Order: sequence, then C-alpha cells, then structure tokens
Amino acid sequence: MKIGFVSLGCPKNQLDAEVMLHELLEAGYEITADETKADIVIINTCGFIESAKRESIDAILDIAWLKKHNGLRGIIVTGCLSERYRESIFEEMPEVDAVLGVGSIHNIVDAVREIEKKKKCRYTSFLPNDEVALGGDRVLISPDYSAYIKIAEGCDNRCAYCAIPAIRGKFRSRTVEDIVAEAKQLEALGVRELNVVAQDTTRYGLDLYGEYSLAKLLRAITDATSIPWVRLLYCYPDKITDELVAEIRDNERIVKYIDLPIQHISDRMLRAMNRHGDSAMIKDVIGKLRREIPDIVIRTTLIVGFPGETEEDFEELCEFANEARFEHLGVFTYSREEDTPAYDFEDQIDEQVKNDRMDIIMRRQLEINEEKNRAMIGKTVRVLCEDYDPVGEIHFGRSAADAPEIDGKVYFKAEHRIAPGSFVDVKIRKVLDYDLVGFAKLRS
Repeated sequence: MKIGFVSLGCPKNQLDAEVMLHELLEAGYEITADETKADIVIINTCGFIESAKRESIDAILDIAWLKKHNGLRGIIVTGCLSERYRESIFEEMPEVDAVLGVGSIHNIVDAVREIEKKKKCRYTSFLPNDEVALGGDRVLISPDYSAYIKIAEGCDNRCAYCAIPAIRGKFRSRTVEDIVAEAKQLEALGVRELNVVAQDTTRYGLDLYGEYSLAKLLRAITDATSIPWVRLLYCYPDKITDELVAEIRDNERIVKYIDLPIQHISDRMLRAMNRHGDSAMIKDVIGKLRREIPDIVIRTTLIVGFPGETEEDFEELCEFANEARFEHLGVFTYSREEDTPAYDFEDQIDEQVKNDRMDIIMRRQLEINEEKNRAMIGKTVRVLCEDYDPVGEIHFGRSAADAPEIDGKVYFKAEHRIAPGSFVDVKIRKVLDYDLVGFAKLRS
C-alpha cells in the first residue's frame, strides 16, 4: 500500500505531517512523492485565512480528480481545515473518505486501515485539540541540513482576527528535556540549521515553569548540541525579555535574526486587534534589539484593512514601517474569519482598499530591501548552500539573515561544486531585488 502526502501551510503544520509520516512508515506503509502512484493520499491542510483555505480546497479537488480518473482508493484530510470545518467537508466534498482533526494526528494509521478494509468509508477522529501528544518521532520533509523544531502548541493570545486558538487549543509547552533530546536527534541526522517555532515562541515555559523560559531553552539546546545556526521564529514583542535579548546577543550560535510580528502600530488598531502592548512598547523593543544587537535582522508582518482602519491609521503604519526599515517585512490583508471577534466588527474595509494599502507598503519595502542589499556589495557573508541550479549554472543558499522559505536567497558561483548543507563564504557582487549574488570559496 503506497501513501501519498500533500502538506500545506506553515512549518508548524509541516511538523505534524512529519510525525504522521513516521507513524505510517513504522506501520509498514510505503510513502511515495508521486500522488499518481499512490493508493491513498493524505492532504494536511491549512485553514488559517481565506487564501489558505482556498489553497487547501483546491488541493483536495485536484486529488479527487485522481480518485475519479486514476484509481486512487482513498483521500484523507487532516490539519487545520479539517479541524475547523469538520461538519461540512464530507458534505461538500463526497470524494473524501476520512477526516482527522489536529488532535488526532496519531490516529493516521487507523484511518488508513479503515480505508483499506472498505471501499466506502467515512472515518473521522476529533480528539480534543489541546490534548494531542506533543513532539514525537518524525520523517523530515525539509532538507537534511535544515529542520524546524516545535517547542509548544496552541495559543492563548486571543487576537481578535485569529482562529488559531479555536483550531489548535490552549498554549502548551514541551519540556526542555524533550526538546533537547529531539535537537540531538536532528543533529545526528545532519541538521546544521535549527528553526525554533511555536504559535508564540516567546511564551515558552510559562505554563510549565511559571516564567518565560525561551532563553534557558536556547542555552540548553546549544549546550547539548553543536548545531551552528539556531533561529527564532514567531516571537511576540510583549514577551521579549532582557534575558532573551542577552542570549541572542551573547550566544554565537543563535543567529542574529528574530521574527517579530507586530501587525500594526496604531494604538487604536492594536486595541481593536486585542494585541498585547501598545505602540510605545513595540518601538521600545525594536530599539532595544537594535541597540543591544547592532547586526540583528528583524522580520515582521503587518495586517492592513482591519475593520475600522482609517487613512490616518494606515498613514501612521506606513510612516513607522519607513522609519523602522525592517530587513524583512510581509503584509497580509485582513481576512474576515468566522468564529473570531473581528468577524462581527463594524466598518469592514473594501477588498480593493486592502489590496491597495498592501501594495503601497510592499512597494516601499522593496526599495528599503534594495538599499540594504546594495550596502552588502563588497562584503563577505557566510552562506548555507542549499543546492545547485544546472540551468543557471549557479549555486544558491541563504545567509543568517534569511529564514527558509520566506526570505531571500544568495546566488553564487564557485570554483567547484558545493554540497548542499555546506557553509561557504560568499563575497557579494550585485543585487537582484530581494536576493544577493556573489562568488564563493568553500568553508569548513
């Protein structure tokens, strides 16, 4: 029995997929990357915002075509979309044979076996979303040299626009010992970049240890392993402690990079979004990071078009983004999601206005990125080689300033072929939009 797998959404969802893949392999199933050769296909969906839901539905319909025309025996839908719309998936998509919620990833083998036994099956499993066992053995979907590690599940922040608490449950931290053991396993597999993720990484440990414990966890990981790069994603500005700032600054293996979603800078909008902290706090945190860690790279995300956002609110956001000059910035248009407080807010913004506002900020951000990248010309940066493009006859990889999948690349020529996962020194010669181009020599 061959199992195909389609995993969508964020790295946290990818980690769930990796756990399910391991359990299927342990049960004796064969995994295939070619859905046309699969007997059963599992689609691990995202259901966070409207665009992600559309992508997930399109993926299910694409696989449904294989069931009708290519002899596929079964379709299993897992992940956030199935958790959120459990009642309607079977009704709207009769091709689906099994639906598992996010609390039921460890029931994946049971779902496959039920489909094996019957031609027609309606298997469901929706265990409480905040009781799923954290961690677990995985099969890496990412390249061997770079991996994510999930340190907690769920979220307690209750932002007005966000459905994640309803989908993923309350915030639950893994123990330091459990995380460190997994980090050591990943190092043994050849991982050289460890990307730390959770819905809110900076809340880590509050539920277990009674205090924010991310800095202690980072020290434990770097003490127990020799992984060269440890990167922080999904940090909240209201939980950036002095201890954490010092750990990033002083620990040479914590890359000087932080993903710090702020969403807005207008105090009126921050209150409406139910974000923790105000504009003064956000500016103070960014200023502290810049002062204490002069070479830090800050990535952030913004939301435009939230209900009630005025031109004045938007102009304040534009001015702040222009002044802060983030190294990386992404903009989402507000997605009106049912079962969130903001769904019923008055003064919903027209979609065209949202898109126009997003374009305005992103056009300016492109200019900021080009200016910052041009300042890199002539400098030498350390790059983690990802692969070689035989068509362009050029290698590519990422510097410490670039997180996997979301940030820019460094393209480089070399005197000989560089193996993926190797670190190289690249002298930057030119800029290509968000990317850098240079020449490398092998580094140990």
